[in-house]
Amino acid sequence: MQLIYFVFIAYGLTQILVYGSIFDPIRPTKGKLGELFRCSMCLGFWSGVLVYGLSFYTELFTFELNVVNPFLLGCLSSGTSYILSQLFGDEGIKIKLEANDEH
Repeated sequence: MQLIYFVFIAYGLTQILVYGSIFDPIRPTKGKLGELFRCSMCLGFWSGVLVYGLSFYTELFTFELNVVNPFLLGCLSSGTSYILSQLFGDEGIKIKLEANDEH
């Protein structure tokens, strides 16, 4: 259950940082930081690392303090943030129908 909490918190943070209009005035738009803030996979990694760092202040989840866990949880957050952002949009579940080329 702890990993589910972690995944949804990291995904929520990623979505807010990438798409939240409240951050439009301060969100970088150019350079490497601009690229980072347009990519849910890239920013998802750093969101996961940040959420891991905050895990010591919550009882929702606990992870051992070591060098490997921030990297692994960042990877988990990156992958799940990307997958969830590809599955869900503002109008709900994204369904992309491909045209059948056969006549």
